[in-house]
Amino acid sequence: MFQNMKRILIGKPLKTLDEGGQQLSKTKALALLSSDALSSVAYGTESITTALLAAGAVALWLQLPIALLVLILLAAIVMSYRQIIHAYPSGGGAYAVASENWGPKAGLIAGGSLLVDYMLTVAVSASAAADAITAAVPAVLPFAVPLAIIVVILLTGMNLRGLRESANFLMFPVYFFVAVIALMILWGLFQAITGQLPYHAAAKVGTSFSGLSFVLFMRAFSSGSSSLTGVEAISNAVPNFKVPKERHAAATLTTMAIILATFFGGITFLSYWYGIRPDAHSTVLSQIAAMTFGGHGIGFYVVQLATAMILAVAANTGFSAFPMLALNLARDKYLPHLYMDKGDRLGYSNGILSLAFGAVVLLLIFHGSTDALIPLYAVGVFVPFTLSQSGMIIHWWRKRPKNWLIKAIINFIGAFISAVLVITLFATRIEHVWPYLLIMPIVMYMFLKIKGHYTSIARQLRLAYAKNDHAVRHHYDGSTVIVLVSNVTKVTTEAVDYALSIGDNVVAMHVSFDVNPKKELETSNQFKVDFPDVRYVDIHSSYRSIIKPAVSFVDAVVKQAEKRNHSVTVLVPQFVPKKPWQNILHNQNSLRLRTAFASRKDISVSTYYYHLSE
Repeated sequence: MFQNMKRILIGKPLKTLDEGGQQLSKTKALALLSSDALSSVAYGTESITTALLAAGAVALWLQLPIALLVLILLAAIVMSYRQIIHAYPSGGGAYAVASENWGPKAGLIAGGSLLVDYMLTVAVSASAAADAITAAVPAVLPFAVPLAIIVVILLTGMNLRGLRESANFLMFPVYFFVAVIALMILWGLFQAITGQLPYHAAAKVGTSFSGLSFVLFMRAFSSGSSSLTGVEAISNAVPNFKVPKERHAAATLTTMAIILATFFGGITFLSYWYGIRPDAHSTVLSQIAAMTFGGHGIGFYVVQLATAMILAVAANTGFSAFPMLALNLARDKYLPHLYMDKGDRLGYSNGILSLAFGAVVLLLIFHGSTDALIPLYAVGVFVPFTLSQSGMIIHWWRKRPKNWLIKAIINFIGAFISAVLVITLFATRIEHVWPYLLIMPIVMYMFLKIKGHYTSIARQLRLAYAKNDHAVRHHYDGSTVIVLVSNVTKVTTEAVDYALSIGDNVVAMHVSFDVNPKKELETSNQFKVDFPDVRYVDIHSSYRSIIKPAVSFVDAVVKQAEKRNHSVTVLVPQFVPKKPWQNILHNQNSLRLRTAFASRKDISVSTYYYHLSE
């Protein structure tokens, strides 16, 4: 049943040779990898105005110079990531750049920050989608968190179906949003220019006010810079593009940046021109839509629908980038190797499921609050921005290709502004970003422990060679097999027959209790009749324990085997019910025995399975 449900929800497995068909064109990649960045225009301007409103409505004119500074930072970041795409085409983005140029620890900070940030991407996008839905339908406001979780679950299922199907699904909501927002901005600008919507700004540009300060400006700038999250995702997913991969990825990044800059600049200008003020019951974008299209008519609801759709699918950027970054970390042995395994649809399913689980946990912890998530979201991406762009300066210094100085200057501008933003976020929003200081040491510790484990395993498993270039190995003179016997049945007799085929010395061990001595005697007699040449040992246990007597007996046999130079194998017979649910009807002694012996270095543990037919 599970397999049938899996086929319905995810689809038929794809052959490894079909992987080329899963690679992305520029059109599909723009939908799949740019949804997060493009969706941020729905809350980027609102984040700026919310921060400025603390000083009064007169401060709202500052949104224009702040937006201009955000666009300058966007230009520097995009040019830097275009360089990263060509310099590091295998993917990994900020993690790869920081690791190579700043060292492994810096790379882990960048990689760990982005892993957490992609979880926040999904959580922020899902909660923002829920906010857009509740803004249009206030009656569902109490169900905002469940709505956000449903969005995450739906996107998880879609991504498990593979890259191509995800991209096909995302093309409509992404391009529908692009068309609707472009129309809204053009119509709004036309009305502003022609005087149909007169100037309603709260204050003219340059108006001074008592609350004006550098801290206020930087707090608003850091809030508005949340619009740039998701820009790095394309550099992490270069291997997913069709060839030539680097050229297609760079072109997609540029296209995304142009759309993002146009929308962010246009929405911010209309927000200023209309005199929009943040409202707890209505988003800035919904207010702009209402004024542009003359109230809550069809135009307003189309914008709300497009916004809800883009915010819902914006989480998909995380679903695309997280598995690729986890893959690179797993290759370097900082994450479990299971993140390198591809699922039935040639996607990295374990990465997708881990991301979804983390996002749901964050939604529950922060109660789906976008305002609480965005500052943490921003610091998680600007730390890697700083490390990657400063790392590229080192890269150009080492390589010194043509025009390397100009490229390094571009990286310096991006690195400097990103570093200032990180400092500002910690200085002005510490109440929101402090979890980063707790999460990152835990993530770093986890990375290093996993790396240490894999390094230790490699050292222990590596063959030691003598001077004659032959591996140093242990040669046994024979084999001793211990068969654990509960009673004489088909599974027991077949297990003993198998033991006789592989062992030079076979011993059957049975643990008896005080419950039914007559039955224990019958078991012993029956075994001796069936296997007269096999040594049968009955160990009595007054406390109904199987594990302790079995371990003690094996210890004694191991000592004898060492004298004979024998290997020792413990064979555990087990029958397998036809239906999985039937396992709960039987005791788990075989599992407990295998667990008890699993840590032993001086024996091998094997299971003889007998499959029941009904």
